[in-house]
Amino acid sequence: MTEGPNLLKAAQKLDEAALTTIFDQFAPAIYKYTLRLCHDSIVADNIVGDVFAQLLEQFGQGKGPRTNLRSYLYQTAYHLVVDRSRDNQHNAPLEVAANAYEGGQFAPTQSQIEERVMMEALITAMQTELTEDQRHVIILRFLEDFSLKETAEIIGKEVNNIKVIQNRGIAKLRKAMGVHMDEEDEEDSDW
Repeated sequence: MTEGPNLLKAAQKLDEAALTTIFDQFAPAIYKYTLRLCHDSIVADNIVGDVFAQLLEQFGQGKGPRTNLRSYLYQTAYHLVVDRSRDNQHNAPLEVAANAYEGGQFAPTQSQIEERVMMEALITAMQTELTEDQRHVIILRFLEDFSLKETAEIIGKEVNNIKVIQNRGIAKLRKAMGVHMDEEDEEDSDW
């Protein structure tokens, strides 16, 4: 039972197999997304539980998503993260957010060390230089591969606002990372 519309219809009727399939299909991605936003594995795990609890509650009331389940789940996760961040400004170590190298198995190469340093600098820049909206847009667009329209739906803003937030965030990251590009390079770059 992996078809989108049929799966969603079955889940709306609280079909256990459909609900299990939805959880198995989306929970890992929602967890990674929330972990990127809140940097705390316990909070991320709790939010995933809350996302699916809300989904079940909505289905039980005859409500919930009718077409785009993925966007609905990410939007719910986004709002829960925002709500929790207002209540608690706890940040986990960079290693959690970066999925850092776990030593002891092999010695890292020079390129792995350089990559790790760049990743830590990027994560630090995202945490310190970007606004909350910029951070969320960058994560949704470039790490979660959502379109501009989907990102706008999740965050609750217009597509043009998302473009502005994205461009300003990218500019801040470039500046923080010391990346200087010529205008010609910018036209050819996704960044």
